[in-house]
Amino acid sequence: MPKFKYVAVDDYGRLKRGSLEAQSFQVAMDELKGKGLWIMDLLDLSQSLFHREMKLGGGPRIKTQHFTVFCRQLSSLYKAGINMVDAVRTLSEQTESKPFKKILGEIAEEMQRGNQFSAAASRYPTIFSTIFINMVRAGEASGNLDEMLHRLAIFYEKEYYTREKVKSAMVYPIIMGIFTVIVCIILMMFVVPKLVANFETMGLELPLPTIIVIAISRWMKVNWFFVVIAVFVPGFLLKMIRRFERGAYILDLLKLKLPVFGLLYHKQALSRFSRTFCSLFAAAVPMLQMMSIVSTVVGNEVMAKLIRESRESVRGGHSIADPFRNSWLFPPMVVQMLAVGERTGSMDTMLEKVADFYEADVDQMADRLKAMLEPIMILVLAAIVGTIVLAVMLPSFKLIAGLH
Repeated sequence: MPKFKYVAVDDYGRLKRGSLEAQSFQVAMDELKGKGLWIMDLLDLSQSLFHREMKLGGGPRIKTQHFTVFCRQLSSLYKAGINMVDAVRTLSEQTESKPFKKILGEIAEEMQRGNQFSAAASRYPTIFSTIFINMVRAGEASGNLDEMLHRLAIFYEKEYYTREKVKSAMVYPIIMGIFTVIVCIILMMFVVPKLVANFETMGLELPLPTIIVIAISRWMKVNWFFVVIAVFVPGFLLKMIRRFERGAYILDLLKLKLPVFGLLYHKQALSRFSRTFCSLFAAAVPMLQMMSIVSTVVGNEVMAKLIRESRESVRGGHSIADPFRNSWLFPPMVVQMLAVGERTGSMDTMLEKVADFYEADVDQMADRLKAMLEPIMILVLAAIVGTIVLAVMLPSFKLIAGLH
C-alpha cells in the first residue's frame, strides 16, 4: 500500500507532520480531512527514488490568470444578486480552461444537491487554496459572502499582478543570458575552428588573445559533454536541493542577498505576507491557524521559518509584532503597523495599507529594473561576443598590415 507524508494544520493552528498509508492519493486526503486537518503538502513517497514532491497531489491545475478572472467574475455575479449555483454554472460555461470548466460544473452539481460552495470546492485543493476555502467558509458562516468574495478577488488580482511584475523584470536578463550562452557556444565550437584552420595554413604568428580563444575552443570541442552539463545540470541540481527543507532555506536566503534582485524578492514576500494576513484576519480565521497558513504561502522559506517561530511565541501569550522586531526580514514600518493593528483591532486595515505600499513599490522597482537592465545586458552581450570576434580577427589585421 502506498505511503504518504503530509504537512497540515489543525483547527488550533498547530502544524502537523506525519505519514500514513492509503490506497490512493484521494483516500489519503479524505482521511486527513476526516481528522479535521487542513492539508498544506502531501507527498507520495512511492512516486520516485527521490521522493518526488506532489504539491497537494496530482490533481488538475489551471493557469493563475484563469483563476484570477474567475474570482473577479464570481464576486461580481454574486454581488449582482445571482445565487451561487447559477453563478458557478455560468462561469463554468464561460471559462477558457477545459479542466476548470469540468470542475466548476461538478461543484455546481454538488451545490444543487445542498452542499455549500466551500465544501464542494475543498475537494479540489490543487485549484482552490486553503486561503480561498477559509475565506469562503467564513463568509458563508457570517452571512457576508459578498464581502469575502470581493476580498478574494482583490487578493488574487494583486497577487497575480505583483508576480507578473517580478517575472517581467526577470524575463529580459534571463533571455539575454541564454542568448549569450548560445551565441558563445556557436562561435567557439563552429566558427572559431574554421578560422583557426585558415590561420594555421598561412603559418601566422598568433597574438595571445587569439591563442587563449583557440585553446578554449579546442577544449570545448573535445569536452563538449562538460559544456552540456554546465548548461543543463545546475537547474536540475537547484530543483533537487529545493526539495529539502534546509536546501530551500539556503537558496531562499541567497535569493534575498542577491544584489538588486534580492530587494525585489524581499518586497514581494512582504507584500504577499501583508495581503494574505489581512485577508485571513478579515475572514476571522483563528490567529494560530492564520500564521500557519501565511507561512506556507509567503513564498520564501527564510520568512516562513520566522513566521512559524513567531507562531509559537504568540501561542505563549506574546504580541504578534514582538518576534519580528529584531529580524532584518521585517522593516520597522511593518512591525509598527502590526503592533498598532493588534492594539486597535484593525490589523486587516493596517496590513492592507502595508500590502498596497509594497505592491506599488514592487511595481515601480520592476519597471526601473527593466529600464536599467536592457542596456546593461546589451553591453554585456556585446562585450563577450565582441571579445571573441576581435580575438579571432586580430591575426587578419596583422596579415593585412604586413601586406602594406
